[in-house]
Amino acid sequence: MTVPTSALFARHALLPEGWRRDVLLAWDAGGDLVRVAPDAQAPAGVPQAAYVVPGMVNLHSHAFQRALGGLTERAAQGTVEGPDSFWTWRELMYRFAGRIRPEQAEAIAAQLHVECLRHGYTAICEFHYLHRDAGGAPYAQAAEMALRIARAAQASGIGLTLLPVLYAHAGFGDAPLKPEQRRFRSDPEHVLRIVEALEPLRGPQLEVGAAPHSLRAASIAQIRALVQGLPPDRPLHIHVAEQQAEVAQCLDATGRRPVDYLMEQVDVDARWCLVHATHMTADETAGLAASGAVAGVCPTTEANLGDGLFPLEAYLSAGGRFGIGSDSHVSQSPVEELRWLEYGQRLQRQRRNIAVGAEQRDVAAFLWQGALAGGARAAGRPVGSLVPGRRADLLVLDEDHVDLAGAGADDVLGRFLFCGNDNLVRDVLAGGRWVVRGGRHADQDGIARRYIAAVRELRGA
Repeated sequence: MTVPTSALFARHALLPEGWRRDVLLAWDAGGDLVRVAPDAQAPAGVPQAAYVVPGMVNLHSHAFQRALGGLTERAAQGTVEGPDSFWTWRELMYRFAGRIRPEQAEAIAAQLHVECLRHGYTAICEFHYLHRDAGGAPYAQAAEMALRIARAAQASGIGLTLLPVLYAHAGFGDAPLKPEQRRFRSDPEHVLRIVEALEPLRGPQLEVGAAPHSLRAASIAQIRALVQGLPPDRPLHIHVAEQQAEVAQCLDATGRRPVDYLMEQVDVDARWCLVHATHMTADETAGLAASGAVAGVCPTTEANLGDGLFPLEAYLSAGGRFGIGSDSHVSQSPVEELRWLEYGQRLQRQRRNIAVGAEQRDVAAFLWQGALAGGARAAGRPVGSLVPGRRADLLVLDEDHVDLAGAGADDVLGRFLFCGNDNLVRDVLAGGRWVVRGGRHADQDGIARRYIAAVRELRGA
């Protein structure tokens, strides 16, 4: 038997059907898996690992917000808006976003990508709305800021789905943008120009879709125009029903709740990812599940902003698909997102072990496999499982860590997700490239230096 040089022998590997023993994994020069063979013999000279799992997809990111971490955790006094909320946080975010230059955006994104890779994300979807310069003028290259995100992904090695955002209004009823939103301004034609400019970058490690920001920031007519102009196989994402105030505003403007209104007006199908979808009725929950779209849940950000809890149990009971994202990046760990997705439900329901299915009663396995499948669909890329033809994205867990001591394969994911706070990811392969070895990224120090310089400039240090 001839074994490719790009190969790994896993004593235990998580395949779509569950854990299998003695799995030979091989990938080609383009980074695609070409062989996944359980019950194999260990070939001479091929590296070995005890526990291998598919890399996770981060389906919702605003990369620049990584540099805002920890700066919004002081309670305001006497605000016009009332107690601190998503809306008061948003004003702080706007002021920060208004200062970022293209080279700083690239440095921040690269640092974020390194952190995501080190913790087990091998792909990320960037919901990108910093289109213009600080004064609101267009860059000479319409896709200038998006190209910076792409360059950061190339430097880090993470797989990327770029989603240029349609952001035309400050609120329902086509309210004009506020001065602090001038960097985000776009219309369907502008977004499609960015998509076209990014077309030469599309390839195995990069896909390009689009994203209406929300129902309050894009009219139904604009959303339809964007969908019509986008190639039919590309992913579409949208924020929806994140906040109770948004639901109330949508009811006032349209007479319908956000998820209900979106699905009534637009053909929401499997290419869509509805991000947050926190506040839904039972009918909306069932309708979203039936549509084939993915619910993009971001538990650490939703907790940080006080958004609320996604109706996970009812959604899963209706057959809904889900994935996870780190959104504002108060965490860069898929373990933490999945842990708090489950823990939030336990707190709300006052019982345990909620994220399970009829055939999968192991919470950790259900969460990891479910988020992989939903994330892959939302990313629009061949990722999320260890099968030939998919990207060679995988994690090697640290078999020597005390949290995995004496573990059988069926125990590994439970210990990975629900045992302590150490990072158990040792090595990371993304698109057939070893980007993390022994817990360190290949360019960790250089990327960190550029990030530190950018943050010092932004914070005026």
